[in-house]
Amino acid sequence: MLSIIVSLLYLAIIVFVFAGVWKTFTKAGQPGWAAIIPIFNLYVLIKTAGRPGWWLLLFIIPLVNIVMGFIVAIDVAKAFGKGTGFGIGLALLGFIFYPILGFGDATYQGSSAPAPAA
Repeated sequence: MLSIIVSLLYLAIIVFVFAGVWKTFTKAGQPGWAAIIPIFNLYVLIKTAGRPGWWLLLFIIPLVNIVMGFIVAIDVAKAFGKGTGFGIGLALLGFIFYPILGFGDATYQGSSAPAPAA
């Protein structure tokens, strides 16, 4: 019986986090349903951060993916008018910070990532 309760609680948390990411994507003008599609949701997150789509390939490289995760999370936070600390929270505790970003009063202000050189 306890395992059923724990499983339902875990499922509720997962649904809440997906809803937070869905809402975050919607605020950024991206399709919300992208939050539930593996790999594509990372691509959309990279685009929301204002980084080029080819950065998705950098997430395949071990150890580099950790650094890229932090950079993208910080850029997403800045795109929503939040600071670097909030971006680190997105990277480390995304299950808490994405619902805060999605359901909170933060608005998408566009990417703060530097423009690529022509």
